[in-house]
Amino acid sequence: MYSDKSPLQIRQMIRRGEFQGNTSGVAAGFVQGNLVILPKDYAGDFLQFCQLNPKPCPLIGMSERPGRFMLPSLGEDLNICTDIPKYRVYRDGELIKELPDVSALWRDDLVTFVLGCSFSFEEALLADGLEIRNISEGVNVPMYRTNIPCKPAGCFSGDTVVSMRPMKAADVIRAIQICSRFPSVHGAPLHLGDPTEIGIEDIDKPDFGDAVTIKEGELPVFWACGVTPQVAIEQAKPSFCITHSPGHMIVTDLANSRLAIF
Repeated sequence: MYSDKSPLQIRQMIRRGEFQGNTSGVAAGFVQGNLVILPKDYAGDFLQFCQLNPKPCPLIGMSERPGRFMLPSLGEDLNICTDIPKYRVYRDGELIKELPDVSALWRDDLVTFVLGCSFSFEEALLADGLEIRNISEGVNVPMYRTNIPCKPAGCFSGDTVVSMRPMKAADVIRAIQICSRFPSVHGAPLHLGDPTEIGIEDIDKPDFGDAVTIKEGELPVFWACGVTPQVAIEQAKPSFCITHSPGHMIVTDLANSRLAIF
């Protein structure tokens, strides 16, 4: 649904309250991003955390200076306060609320980071004839906490979050080949097969998003996920932070093809 809409049309629909769901599959051909907004006192540490952990935290854009809520480098009339379907607000590392608009919370010391999202490479997988189960079942992608540690930076640390898409073994090799071309949106999978090897005890109970059907003969395939910073935020306990709600991304004007390596 809404795959034929432009990124600007999607953002305007979100801003008007006409679209409030997860953004998987919308605005085909364009990069979607995970969001982290932090006070400038934490921005240096978080930037280093992204640089040290490029698989789960591939940085594709940030605000030009503190207090800027428009991001012209990522999209026409892109307002980071209004153009995501659902935001999460944290204080001292605790999730306190989810909101459809964070304009009333905006401050002049806030710095915005936008990280690449796996929804971007889903399009390439679909184009090659591979099924994306969360799209075909009309739900949010399942995401899980793992025991894969991130490299710490300042106050930020924690374990990697992964997203999962089930595939037949014959399709996994092709998926690895395709996703390896997109390092800016998490790249190749981190793991496939037994989820307990990366600390996931119950594949049917994701920590974020929705469970999907895993059919007989299929393997769960796990990619690094941009929800990882939310785990790091829980650990760092910054005084204030805004993120996207899992699955509810910022849709940019960047073409997916611009992030591909051939």
